[in-house]
Amino acid sequence: MENSNNSDAVVRHRPALRLLHWLVAALVLVTWPLGLMIGFVKDDVKLDFYLVHESIGFLVLWIMLLRIGVRLTGSAPPSEGSAIERMAAGSVHGLLYLFLVLMPVTGFLATNAHGFPLQWFGLFPVWSPIGKSPDIAWTLSSIHETSAWILLTLFALHLGAALFHHILRRDGTLYRIL
Repeated sequence: MENSNNSDAVVRHRPALRLLHWLVAALVLVTWPLGLMIGFVKDDVKLDFYLVHESIGFLVLWIMLLRIGVRLTGSAPPSEGSAIERMAAGSVHGLLYLFLVLMPVTGFLATNAHGFPLQWFGLFPVWSPIGKSPDIAWTLSSIHETSAWILLTLFALHLGAALFHHILRRDGTLYRIL
């Protein structure tokens, strides 16, 4: 039996939060594969890939900080599902927020520590709080890479839950963010 909820009856997130959600999603879906491809491209274009990857990642950081601010200034629509489902959803969302901040921060710091300060989209230099620091560069790179795989796992859980609610439960969960 189909649930009677539809997109008109669902209380949605505020427009700013919906816009920031999809903007971050789109940027991550571009940035993540770019980062993965860096190890496979020719050396003569490798720095270009790094520049675009890091520039978009730095943009994700600032959009996420804005998103956190928007989220903290208002309430979210009530969640559907059992207490355990709501707890799981809250945990995955919290971890997504954490890794969507941690990942660009560690990537930015890692490239600076390796001696490559960010020239944001080639337009202007971004000040580095650490500068060249070879002793911590590989640690930061390792955290960044591990965070990427954790983020991919969280994304898969998030997408799987959205599809579960939309296709199997046929509730309004997906419509809250559309």
